[in-house]
Amino acid sequence: MKVGVLALQGAFASHHAALTATGVNPTEVRTPQDLADVDALVIPGGESTTMLMLLDSSQLRTPLVERIQNGLPVFGTCAGMILLSAHMADGRPDQQPLGLIDLDVRRNGYGRQIASFEADLDINGLDHPFRGVFIRAPLAQRIGPKVEVLASVDGHGVLCQQENILVSSFHPELTNDLRLHQLFVDRAFAAQ
Repeated sequence: MKVGVLALQGAFASHHAALTATGVNPTEVRTPQDLADVDALVIPGGESTTMLMLLDSSQLRTPLVERIQNGLPVFGTCAGMILLSAHMADGRPDQQPLGLIDLDVRRNGYGRQIASFEADLDINGLDHPFRGVFIRAPLAQRIGPKVEVLASVDGHGVLCQQENILVSSFHPELTNDLRLHQLFVDRAFAAQ
C-alpha cells in the first residue's frame, strides 16, 4: 500500500516524517498522476487559501474529490480539515472547499496565532490522552449526523470521522506521538 502526502504547501514534510516513523514509505503528491498511484492520503496543515488555489492550478481538485468519494482513505489536519469540509466561514468568497465531510468550519476559529494552545485530548480508541497542538485552528461549527466525533474541546469536535475521511483541527505531526498516524495507516490497510 502506498500512502501519499499532499505536498502543495504547508506541513507535508512533518507528516512525511511521522508516516515514515510508523514504518510506511510515504510519497509526495503534487500531480493527478501522483494521486492515482496512492492508496491513502494525508492532507497537511498550511494556508487553506493557498492550498485551494494550488489544488485548482495543479488540476488536482476533481480527481481528488473522485478518489475520496470512491473510498480513498484520507486524513486532513488543520487546513486539511478546512479543505475537506462542506462549508467554511471566514474564507474568501471565491473559495470553495471540497465538500466531502459533513462539517461546517470557521477558519482560525479559536483565534489567530497568538491564541494557539495545546490540550490533552481523550480520543475514542486510544488508551491515554493525546497532546493536541492547535495553531490558528479551524472550529467545527456544525457537525452532520453521519460524522462521528472522536475527540472534542469545550464541546466542539476536534477529531472527527465520516467513513473513509478522518479530520483533526490540531497538528498530530508536531508531537512525537505517532498514534494517530498509526491509527490512520492501520485503518487504511484494513480497508484494502
